[in-house]
Amino acid sequence: MAMVPEKAGELSLLGSGNTSPLGATVFDGGVNFSVFARDCTGIELLLFDAVDDQLPSRVIVLDPRKNRTYHYWHVFVPGIGPGQLYGYRVSGPFIPQRGFRFDPEKLLLDPYGRAVVVPKGYDRGAACLPGDNVGKAMKSVVADPRGYDWEGDLPLKRPFSRTVIYEMHVAGFTKHPSSGVAPEKRGTYAGLMEKIPYLQELGVTAVELLPVFQFDPNDAPLGLRNFWGYSPVSFFAPHAGYSSDPNPLGALNEFRTMVKALHRAGIEVILDVVFNHTSEGDHKGPTFCYRGFANDVYYTLSPDGNYMDYSGCGNTFNANHHVVRRMIIDSLLYWVREMHVDGFRFDLASILSRDLEGHPLKNPPIIWDIESEPALAGIKLIAEAWDAGGLYQVGSFIGDSWTEWNGEFRDDVRSFFKGDNGSVSRFASRLLASPDIYGHQEREPEQSINFVTCHDGFTLNDLVSYNRKHNEANGEDNRDGATFNVSWNCGVEGESPDPAVEALRNRQVKNFLAATLLALGTPMILMGDEVRRTQKGNNNAYCQDNEIGWFDWRLLERHADVHRFVQHLIHARLMHGTSMEDLGLTLNQLLHQARLEWHGVRLGSPDWSHESHSIALTAWSGTRNVVFHYMVNAYWKPLNFRLPSPKKLPGGVWHRFIDTSLVSPDDILPFQEAPEVPDKGYLVKERSLVVLVAVAKEP
Repeated sequence: MAMVPEKAGELSLLGSGNTSPLGATVFDGGVNFSVFARDCTGIELLLFDAVDDQLPSRVIVLDPRKNRTYHYWHVFVPGIGPGQLYGYRVSGPFIPQRGFRFDPEKLLLDPYGRAVVVPKGYDRGAACLPGDNVGKAMKSVVADPRGYDWEGDLPLKRPFSRTVIYEMHVAGFTKHPSSGVAPEKRGTYAGLMEKIPYLQELGVTAVELLPVFQFDPNDAPLGLRNFWGYSPVSFFAPHAGYSSDPNPLGALNEFRTMVKALHRAGIEVILDVVFNHTSEGDHKGPTFCYRGFANDVYYTLSPDGNYMDYSGCGNTFNANHHVVRRMIIDSLLYWVREMHVDGFRFDLASILSRDLEGHPLKNPPIIWDIESEPALAGIKLIAEAWDAGGLYQVGSFIGDSWTEWNGEFRDDVRSFFKGDNGSVSRFASRLLASPDIYGHQEREPEQSINFVTCHDGFTLNDLVSYNRKHNEANGEDNRDGATFNVSWNCGVEGESPDPAVEALRNRQVKNFLAATLLALGTPMILMGDEVRRTQKGNNNAYCQDNEIGWFDWRLLERHADVHRFVQHLIHARLMHGTSMEDLGLTLNQLLHQARLEWHGVRLGSPDWSHESHSIALTAWSGTRNVVFHYMVNAYWKPLNFRLPSPKKLPGGVWHRFIDTSLVSPDDILPFQEAPEVPDKGYLVKERSLVVLVAVAKEP
């Protein structure tokens, strides 16, 4: 593309600018631009008038004598402000074996850009192949967060002990026509706002949003779109595709308005953040940003310059490099201070513990940087404590304030209700916040984030409907996605018209939900599991921006009993606690002080054998005012459990709180409506969970 040089008069108006702050910062009279680019030989700042422009309106060539300080390039441009579109072109050596991949023909996003726009003619391929891509590239947008009125809003900082997490996809939540959201708002931050009353009625206290950082929707198999968003191109800009406002700064404002509305409803916002890789992929991938500024800084490379891949996505972000560490911290601080989010779930967080050569570190600098940052104190930090390179750190992730997705809870609870041998003792441990995993750390029980399903894998409905994955729609011959699912289809693969099969599946769904929401720890449920949302057996729907990935709101009527079951479970958890109230104790202290009595079908005789499929537990609350008696039968025949004597109980009588074998509304009832259980024994039907409760009478 031909150069569009500045005129002599215009050049004289430019200021040298400042190295700090990084990114594009609005000041009186203009904008300061600053970017890190260590080994480049030249930088051009391109300004655009409109998102679809094929040519820049101005090209500002930075003078290394005037506009470079150490490894930072900077310039002050007068006469522009918020909404200005821009990008960079960077010259330098192309020596892949030494880690240099500069390409002066590629338009680069600002690593610190606060907003991104995507032209109609955007082409991922043009960023992969030689040649100019200016007219087909994403562009950064100058933003000024000072102009937004938060109306006194602040992060809620609710304790984990009072938290119920709902993992959800911003677009998938309302994109289905049945959502009732206006077409122009479906799949947007504004659309999610319209469904806040639903979240309130369900009772969840936090939404964990799948990635909302700007990502590349074209990073997917041919003919499909990247839907989940684990393909970031920016760590500061909210995804423009989730905005109903086409203005270049529309996504920024709409996201903040959504956060403010959720906070008013008492619901926290947790972001699923991807600092382990970017959408630039491997050596065949596009040059969007980081590769074009400092490839050897931003990525973990082998000695021959090849990309190390511990993410399964082609590259690994060099999280413990001092420049990258600073950017990650700056990103987190921005989302807390300027966007008011309440926490972060770190995708493949174990990658953050790897050093510059990919080896696990005993004390990873970035983890302790996050841990010790005062502005992040009280912000929820959740680790997915594994990575695609085989590093598994559940129970050993570094840090004193981090909680962890408990993958052992998922696998062991699935295994127990599936009827696998040798699972009863592990299931019992998962109900008590996994002391076998976390007991050595002297941490609170809420360190364990308990879940049975998440975005990655089967939905809860599919967990009880499919024995194997069905990912043919992903275009990879069903090779993608996990093969080990610990699922059971209840006798029929896929949908079944058999009422007996359907009843069994419904019961299993309620078993899983009850175990998740009654166990000690922090519960998380997946969007749509409360109405048995299905993905037709697809356990890797990352590229399914269609009904496979969307919430079908018609299911709310079809599975109203499951929805009601979840509502009552959440209400009971938040109103009455689980079996023990939060006393500010560590897990070990709580279990030591609690009164727990394990049983089998006979009192005081739990069956921990390899062939056992049942267990019972009597748990007294910390105040001794409430007693819960759990009976779980994963066996394929009914079992008659003996009950502790009512004479020793508050109120002197058992009440049936939950029985998943019963149809709604008898499957779960509020404590005050629960019927008495007068007998000394209780017949627990096959593959069922029963909870009895005794509550002290008011004096």
